[in-house]
Amino acid sequence: MDWGSVLIDGLLSTIGPITAAYAISAIGLNLQFGYAGLLNFGHVAFMLVGAYGTAITVNLGGPLWLGIIVGILAAALLGLLIGLPTLRLRADYLAITTIAVAEVIRLLVRSSWAQPLTNGVFGIQGFADSFFDLNPFAPAELYGFGTFVVTGRKLWVMLVGWTLVVLLTLLVRRLIKSPWGRVLKAIREDEDATIALGKNVFAYKLQALMIGGAIAGIAGILLAVEQRNVTPDAYLPKITFILYVIVILGGAGTILGPIVGAVVFQFLFFTIDALMVNAQANIGWVGDFLTPAAAGQIKLVLVGVGMMVLMIFRPQGILGNKEEALIDER
Repeated sequence: MDWGSVLIDGLLSTIGPITAAYAISAIGLNLQFGYAGLLNFGHVAFMLVGAYGTAITVNLGGPLWLGIIVGILAAALLGLLIGLPTLRLRADYLAITTIAVAEVIRLLVRSSWAQPLTNGVFGIQGFADSFFDLNPFAPAELYGFGTFVVTGRKLWVMLVGWTLVVLLTLLVRRLIKSPWGRVLKAIREDEDATIALGKNVFAYKLQALMIGGAIAGIAGILLAVEQRNVTPDAYLPKITFILYVIVILGGAGTILGPIVGAVVFQFLFFTIDALMVNAQANIGWVGDFLTPAAAGQIKLVLVGVGMMVLMIFRPQGILGNKEEALIDER
């Protein structure tokens, strides 16, 4: 068993652009769920709309910068369209609506009816070329030390991705420390009392849903740029629940929780994956016993067990404050 290779594979995945994209999307979900208490079970839809808004704009002849703006605005608009009919109702209506909308949008995008615009199940490729034209690093050259190296292309996406993580974290911190953010937390703690103080709870919830959706749109764009294509089946419902695991793991309602949750989750997830791949290749009986399909399921089982242990011993997450946890134990 090559433990050094396993650890390096896990660490490279942890600092990779996919982790950055998940951290960004979790920042948006944390604003909705952690601070406003909104049960958005279709968060992946905002990522899909952001990615496709960008890809379609570029595919129709627009510049990438315009596509990014369109993608972010489209994700925010989706939050408006979902929030207007649901946020005045009970919280579970938002949960039901968002998970349904996410699947409807994905199936619509991959349908033959939308194929002239979205290219159906094959998706859209080659829309991010202008982004990689700005790459200051040699695309094929390796950067790093020893076996801990990445290509110049991946380093460029990582640099942009983690810069966005820092900037969006600072933005959310500024919002939460403002009077707007204090009202948002008040809505989470006691909506009736907030209404009694004369605050327009519906408007604040709608704003949180739209801003969080726009942030998720940025994550979807980053993910599509990194993969240099956008396909509907990359935005399955399970992505939303992975993001909830990340938010809860790091600590819902904390500034750094989504980042810590994304890093820890991705490190464990990819380290376990590398460990099983290494074991299959180097330990004969493991290869006979553990098929690739079974290995993929075991990763998810271990994540589930880990979440149960976390909920039992630290329900507020790694950085969470127990007094502010959404689960009221009184």
